[in-house]
Amino acid sequence: MELPALTPQYVLGLAALLVLAADALWPTDRKNSLLAGIATLASAGSAGIAAWFLAAGVGVTPLSRFDGALAVDQFALFVTVIVGSVAALVSLASYDYVRDEPHRAAYYSLVLLATAGMSLMGAANSLVTGFVALELVSLPAYALAAYLKHDEGSVEAGLKYFLIGALSSGVLVYGIALIYAATGVFGFDALASAVAGNEHVELLGVGIVMVIGGFAFKTASVPFHFWAPEAYEGAPAPVSAFLSSASKAAGFALAFRVFTLALPAGTLADVGVPWPVVFAVLAAVTMTLGNFAAATQENVKRMLAYSSIGHAGYVLIALAALGGPAETFVVGAALAHLLVYGFMNTGAFLVVALAEQWGVGRTFEDYNGLAREAPVACAALAVFLFSLAGIPVGAGALSKLFLFLGAVDSGLWWLAALGVVNSALSLFYYSRLVKAVWVNEPEGDFDIRERPTGIYAAVIVAAVATVALLVGFGVVSDAAFSAASVLVGA
Repeated sequence: MELPALTPQYVLGLAALLVLAADALWPTDRKNSLLAGIATLASAGSAGIAAWFLAAGVGVTPLSRFDGALAVDQFALFVTVIVGSVAALVSLASYDYVRDEPHRAAYYSLVLLATAGMSLMGAANSLVTGFVALELVSLPAYALAAYLKHDEGSVEAGLKYFLIGALSSGVLVYGIALIYAATGVFGFDALASAVAGNEHVELLGVGIVMVIGGFAFKTASVPFHFWAPEAYEGAPAPVSAFLSSASKAAGFALAFRVFTLALPAGTLADVGVPWPVVFAVLAAVTMTLGNFAAATQENVKRMLAYSSIGHAGYVLIALAALGGPAETFVVGAALAHLLVYGFMNTGAFLVVALAEQWGVGRTFEDYNGLAREAPVACAALAVFLFSLAGIPVGAGALSKLFLFLGAVDSGLWWLAALGVVNSALSLFYYSRLVKAVWVNEPEGDFDIRERPTGIYAAVIVAAVATVALLVGFGVVSDAAFSAASVLVGA
């Protein structure tokens, strides 16, 4: 019996309902392990089924679903592997993080529903489907950021995230409305035909600019990046990991689909919006501002937040290279980088979650000498940070290298050079944290009596995956290039 093509999404949706049902049936029992187990297994199962489909060749020829609103192809399946893997790590770590909090079932169901939305963003085949999927991610994300209701920072982060997110959604939907007004269609295939030689050039141009602005917010790209440090710092650390890794990957996935299938550069010569140039400028400014801002931070969580903005700049290189001679290679490299980034960035935030559980504090100085009490976690932290910087202890080195080679092959050598300079800068501030935990003398004693099982397990799994992907990067890159060729060659 063949499984439906949307089985990964069905698993996530049904698991969200199962979590709520378990909470309703046993309202007074201490069932945190049951809820965390359902969320972790469902997320990992969704990623595993998507990986199985990829290996079996499902989606080499895109499968249309719901009258063409969704398209299950290798690209969509690869995105599901990324977001499902991150959600599994976050759900596992949340077992300890939300253990004593109320409304745990709501927390896990929101994580699962947001993950389903991210997966659907990768399969969206029309502007309407893409927007609805994006809101299925955004609404749970606002609530998750404000989940710690007794924590003023968490509530403030959720409120700011909601207000700015609502504004950006308005900009995005208005841009979609203008594009529809100019073309009369929402579907990606129909749009590609309708925009070529379209007579409503001004209307279409303004709509495209507003859509680019909406995507810039969702991926925390400059100049709509300012919400990210505030939201990531105040939100629970596992939620920060979830938003900065999985949500970012889903936002880029939808942007790749829109600017490859619906609004390809070759059909927009008369519109007056040279969006590859726009994305090239955004990539340069985003990676530079993100890394320079991260280098000046004293707060560890804000440093990771700004560094995630820098990594958004690296992935933007792929959008800038669309329509060029190496677009399949560069999109594949971006997909591979998003997968690797999902493990190393999530792992780094989860080590911060561990530190929060131990009451370590938020600054670099507070982390001084932490390795003496928690050598395993600090060794994993070093792996994550050096891999994020591009040092070959993890797969981040190869995924960045492929991205920069793709930029050179596309004629964007100056972006590749800027990416190398920014990677060197990132090594400076990542090394500061590694030096703090391993070299610096502690200013006091750490009160580390508890070893949170779930967070520790998630950190170790993420560290092993980061190193293993370096060894097996050929398998990852082959799958990523195959997924990219299905999208770019469609």
